Amino acid sequence: MKFILAGLLSGLSFTTNAQTADSSRVHYFTAKEAVDYAMQNTVQVKNALLDIQLQQQQNKQITAQALPQVNGSVGFTDYLSIPTQLIPAEFAGGPPGTYFPVKFGTKYSATYGANLEQILFDGQVFVGLQARKAAIRSATLAADVTKEQIKTNVYKVYYQLVVGQRQIGTLDANIANYEKLLHDTKEIYKNGFAEKLDVDKVQVQLSNLQTQKLKAQNQIDAGKEGLKLLMNVPQSDSIILTDTLSDEELKSNILDTDYNYEDRKEFQQLETSIDLGKYNIKRYQLSKIPRLTFSANYNRNAQRTGFTFFKKDEPWFSSSFISFNLSIPIFDGGARNANIETARLNLIKMNNSLDQLKSSINNDVAQSRINMKSAILTLDVQKKNIGLAQDVYNSTKLKYEQGVGSNQEISTAQADLVTAQNNYYSSLYDAIIAKIDYLKAAGKL
Repeated sequence: MKFILAGLLSGLSFTTNAQTADSSRVHYFTAKEAVDYAMQNTVQVKNALLDIQLQQQQNKQITAQALPQVNGSVGFTDYLSIPTQLIPAEFAGGPPGTYFPVKFGTKYSATYGANLEQILFDGQVFVGLQARKAAIRSATLAADVTKEQIKTNVYKVYYQLVVGQRQIGTLDANIANYEKLLHDTKEIYKNGFAEKLDVDKVQVQLSNLQTQKLKAQNQIDAGKEGLKLLMNVPQSDSIILTDTLSDEELKSNILDTDYNYEDRKEFQQLETSIDLGKYNIKRYQLSKIPRLTFSANYNRNAQRTGFTFFKKDEPWFSSSFISFNLSIPIFDGGARNANIETARLNLIKMNNSLDQLKSSINNDVAQSRINMKSAILTLDVQKKNIGLAQDVYNSTKLKYEQGVGSNQEISTAQADLVTAQNNYYSSLYDAIIAKIDYLKAAGKL
């Protein structure tokens, strides 16, 4: 048996639960249920979905820049020492060129008010508003790409384990055949019609099959642990795979030769990145345009010699203003032009990558289609070989039971049958991987 768990896992209401004595659970999964469980529980998918929420919050920050910004203020001052000002003495009839000190103001002063600011025009902010949908789409597609990779890996591991379980069943049948052969050979030996060497040969072959089953079962157990890790099932829990797999299922949905680039999430993701690149260029271009803002302010203030700010008969004085501010970019040392050119070159790179991705998709589909056809043909051949090997074994066994065949012949026929079975399961593994790769390449997984 061959598993590619190491390679797959390096990248990386569904069940009926039965409570066990150690509080662990047993999960029964079909292939689709295993994928759905992984979509809801794997850390990679959870983080990808959180990235969408993070982008939503970033969009809110961009939206906030275009909305009015209102701030209130409250201030209180206690002059422990009232500031002193020098007044020309000649104002009071004194000699010119001299000054006398005067303290202005009161010990206490208070103020409260509100300020409003509103962007009337800012090209970069407006482009950010336009790019919000594309940014969300980009984060969503990134999550979809992650989900598709998890889905691919789960299907591959799941069906490899299903085939492994089928092989265990075949090994059990072979072991049963060899146990009967061993019993018959021992009886023939007791009656003097066989040698001790014949008994030993059958015993060795039986032991080899039992060892092969043990290894196969260990690989299945290890594969299930890997699948649990991939799906984020608690390691203390057990999983039971309920789906089966037939040759007919493998051959279904492989004749459709049509495919669209848009069916590949990676293609959609790159197209969205190109849209964001265009917005980036536009943002830097509009940074050359003046920025216009509006401000409004209202304040009330009062001065007191005592802390009497809450008395109704004490006066408060109001002030207010509105203003328009135009910020005109004049010279920045060429930084804006450099930003525009950098964004333009990055856009060219992304367009080049899109062309390359198209070629890559074409190659992926063509190669996976070839691999799929080859795997199906090999599977059919190996399945026929099993039938032929089984017929040879049955005929040889019948001759042996009738006393006209040798132990060597039946041992050889049995070994050939086991080889044919192993070759069939090997080709079945290859066909599973080939079909999943084909569906993924065509964007139809």
